[in-house]
Amino acid sequence: MKTIKLSFVLAVLLSLNVTFLSAQQAFQIHQDNVKPSKSADYEKIAKEFNEASTEYNLQTSWVTAMRDDFTYYYITPIENFAELDKNPFEDMAKAMGEKFSEMFKNFDKCYDSHGTYLLYKIDDLSYKAPEGTDLSDQNYRKWILMYYKPKNGAKLKEGLKAVKDMFVSKGSKEYYNVYQSGFGTMESYYLISVPAKSEVEGAQRAKANQDVLGPDRYETFDKVIKYVEKMEEYSGWIRTDLSYSPK
Repeated sequence: MKTIKLSFVLAVLLSLNVTFLSAQQAFQIHQDNVKPSKSADYEKIAKEFNEASTEYNLQTSWVTAMRDDFTYYYITPIENFAELDKNPFEDMAKAMGEKFSEMFKNFDKCYDSHGTYLLYKIDDLSYKAPEGTDLSDQNYRKWILMYYKPKNGAKLKEGLKAVKDMFVSKGSKEYYNVYQSGFGTMESYYLISVPAKSEVEGAQRAKANQDVLGPDRYETFDKVIKYVEKMEEYSGWIRTDLSYSPK
């Protein structure tokens, strides 16, 4: 939950003439790897922090997600790298004084590792629900991480595009968003995020989708799999009770 200063990183990026991918929505992800034995303490502190954020009308926002292994994500959309150099908690910290520092000390007791990095939402690879579809009750998530070697990035992207095209042509009702690893991640990967109402509903929809896609799906999926070095699959929930937006 700590905000880090990145001025030196910005200077390096500019010196390398790295262009911010403004056509793709970027998200700052803060990840807390909470120890299971400390999960109750962590939840208590997280709720206290949300209450304090509401009280002081903190001028930032985040969506919180929690994996079943007690990994928590705080997801904030950003427009450019310059936003990473801002400390949205500065005024709140001054107003709260020692109580603010104490909250973060208590957070630190609940995990041995945490960090912040960027992900980019890749719209041209995502298969999104039709505009106007109500997804407010679909807070369950299945997350699939596909790690790849940078040299295979273009081929893997082609494969993911082929999968999307297949879903479109078959009229699939299994929707998903695709994100790509960005600054701060040590490995290259795509993250596939599949929403559902519950684990059971998600499994039922996935099974029905196999019938919709038919046997052709194996050949199409192979265009992805042959460029993937390893895969990880997780499930979890969007935690609306721990998410925040200002008044």
